[in-house]
Amino acid sequence: MSNSSHLPPQQQQQQQPHALASTGIAGLDDILSGGLPKRHLYLVEGSPGTGKTTLALQFLMEGREQGERALYVTLSETLEELTQVADSHGWALDGIQIYDLVSEEGLSEEAEQTILHPSDFELGETTNAVMRLVGDLKPHRVVFDSLSELRMLAQSSLRYRRQILALKRFFAQLDCTVLMLDDKSSGEGDQQLHSIAHGVVHLNQNARDYGPDKRNLRVVKLRGVKFRSGEHDFNLERGGLQVFPRLVAGEHGQSFNAQPVSTGTAALDQMLGGGLSPGSNLLLAGPAGVGKTTTATSCAIAALQRGERVAYYLFDEGLNTLRLRSRALGLEVDTFIASGHLLIRSFDPAEVSPGQFANAVRDAVEKDGVQLVVLDSLNSYLQAMPGGKSLLLQMHELLAYLNARGIVTLIILSLHGTVGDMKSDIDLSYLSDAMVHYRFFEARGNFLKAISVIKSRTLQHESTIREFRLGPNGVEIGEPLTDFHGILAGAAQYTGRQALLGDTDVAAPTR
Repeated sequence: MSNSSHLPPQQQQQQQPHALASTGIAGLDDILSGGLPKRHLYLVEGSPGTGKTTLALQFLMEGREQGERALYVTLSETLEELTQVADSHGWALDGIQIYDLVSEEGLSEEAEQTILHPSDFELGETTNAVMRLVGDLKPHRVVFDSLSELRMLAQSSLRYRRQILALKRFFAQLDCTVLMLDDKSSGEGDQQLHSIAHGVVHLNQNARDYGPDKRNLRVVKLRGVKFRSGEHDFNLERGGLQVFPRLVAGEHGQSFNAQPVSTGTAALDQMLGGGLSPGSNLLLAGPAGVGKTTTATSCAIAALQRGERVAYYLFDEGLNTLRLRSRALGLEVDTFIASGHLLIRSFDPAEVSPGQFANAVRDAVEKDGVQLVVLDSLNSYLQAMPGGKSLLLQMHELLAYLNARGIVTLIILSLHGTVGDMKSDIDLSYLSDAMVHYRFFEARGNFLKAISVIKSRTLQHESTIREFRLGPNGVEIGEPLTDFHGILAGAAQYTGRQALLGDTDVAAPTR
């Protein structure tokens, strides 16, 4: 039997697990396993423009929504500047107390050069006024902005550390959850606050040669909490920070029916060994114009006709182009778009981050019930993103997530060239569970197409090469090309009189 009831009240409180203070940012709360443990001091650091002030205001407004008292103590931002930040996001700061810690006179050369005396408890007149305000208001949440000014006024690292420790003890006595903002003006090597703070959140902004800057955050430490480590993309938009937690595929597995489903084309089902396997991805690789997008659209139509939901992500072409081409080939998509069963989103790869895209796919699967996903094409997406090898790892994690959820994923990859040895800037073949390869070849004075299944990890696929074309009814696949050689090398040689798909339209010439 526990004897905690005999302990002093302060020790009883320490034994109880701390409640969590939501940051007001859903993605950040997810990373923090629910929020920040209350009654502690936290450091939010980052260079100017990364979004520290916006994060702090969201933190205080969330407290206000929960009926908590909120205080913004500032040495840098004026009330007018904070109001402008809030207005830019459509926010009102009603109910949040804002206090200027140092006035213009307090920053003059004649003024005292520190707001805290060497003794931790002998405070200057300005700090005493703050303490009286905090004592009267008894806030639950406090933001202190910013530590760079405090560091400047302290003049020495020893006095600066003493000041931070004094503030930490003072706020802890009042049962406050405190965010201290730091613009890292002292350089990357200043780690004093990291050891003092209960948790550290680092915001980063990456400038690019083209397109908007990309932002990400990292939780450096959070005592006593199993948080999600690593870099997490976020956007700073009207309405505040939108954080996209790093996807971890192993957290999202579920049971599903692995029975193969049809592509909508009997011959392609046969080539794949039965169709498309739920919980796997299929890479469609070939030169531009060979029919990869149409094949993917045909598979999507078949899924929609089964009553499934489909998400189609475009990175190369617009929605209108896809509609016109599909309509010309007898693949009607407008009805399914109107019903909401076909979700088509066109992304500008220069404007979207990997985390944002993964979050969009995850929402489609978990909120909209999507069962088939098409990525068209990965060339534009991967080439426009920074990250190199890490980007391929992120794509691997996304595909592993979709596989774990039982989703059929179709990935379109364009290869350079038309005939001969065709290559790609990226190699995703090792990421794919199955791979369909397209080629052009010449026969009887015509420019024709061939299709073959290179590999399949889940089904016993066909090893033949077949003729492929786009007809008035969509995808058409002929019999195995047994009378041709060198098709995969891009130098096909005709060695017989085998009928081709075009022979049904125009009689083949005699010899």
